[in-house]
Amino acid sequence: MSFENNADMSVSQVFKLAEKFNCFYLTGLKSPDYKPFLVEGFQVGLIRPDVMKQLLKYPEVFCVSSGYVELNPAFRDYEERSTQVERVLKAIRAENALIALKGWRDEASISLFKFNNHCYEVKTEFASKSFFKIDRSAVCLFGIKSYGVSINGYTNHPAKGLCLWFQKRSATKQTWPGKWDNMVGGGVSVGQGVLETVHKEAMEEASVPQSLLKNLISAGCVSFFFESERGLFPNTEFVFDLELPLDYVPRNADGEVETFEMVSADACIDKIASPEFKTTSAPITVDFLIRHGIITAENEKDFLKIVELVHVPLQRIYKRNRDTPIVNNIIKENGTSATLKNM
Repeated sequence: MSFENNADMSVSQVFKLAEKFNCFYLTGLKSPDYKPFLVEGFQVGLIRPDVMKQLLKYPEVFCVSSGYVELNPAFRDYEERSTQVERVLKAIRAENALIALKGWRDEASISLFKFNNHCYEVKTEFASKSFFKIDRSAVCLFGIKSYGVSINGYTNHPAKGLCLWFQKRSATKQTWPGKWDNMVGGGVSVGQGVLETVHKEAMEEASVPQSLLKNLISAGCVSFFFESERGLFPNTEFVFDLELPLDYVPRNADGEVETFEMVSADACIDKIASPEFKTTSAPITVDFLIRHGIITAENEKDFLKIVELVHVPLQRIYKRNRDTPIVNNIIKENGTSATLKNM
């Protein structure tokens, strides 16, 4: 099945898919039902009503007002904030009140590979200081921006042309069990950098040898804002391309992947649009297909919209702090600006 011969059907799938993995960005972001989550006066997330209902039980940790939810400003350092938040989340988890916390990673159940890599940092921006750490299962409860890495493992097959490798996630994974996914992916955890994470995940998930990892090519980022029954996902993925030899077959090493499959680029859209594919991994493949000329302005009438929807400006979404008034600045053509209030 060629992409060109089925352009009308396939590209409509792409735009629908882009709307799906950005469902919150497109429809929920401006809802008054979601309250900013503040730390030291800076917004680091958004909180849904179901989560707010639970946090109201812990006023000594979370100060809930009509306009926002704030982590108690009496907590002055990283360790104290981390400890207090963890205490509350463990209490909520014990009551089975929030489905996201079913994925909590107890140290006793973490494999050797994953030990001590189950927490994410909470920041205003990727390069800024961290206010506290939080178990990765709870990040979505607070709408905290998270960061991950993904590898597009591809090959140029003599008969099939451009092909991508995909993994099928283990049925025992806490999230998206049994779903198809990119060849390699994982979150940037506490104490790890981007390159360290991508090398670690490549070896754990696909046994990629160092001799091939030296050929990794940084391909920028994708970003999107998804919502599911578990919570809010403002995610940024650092993307890497890796051309693989024809005789290379990925082999899992950490027990979290069932199998791998090589798929021709022509068939990738149907693959990632399937309900059997992890929705939040689809943007990485869409981006790859755009960069490699499979999805183009010529065969996709919504091409520019799709490009925008794999690069949502998450770094600017949570810029307001508690004391900053909401204003709109318009830059005039002569270089001067006018400020319009309550526009």
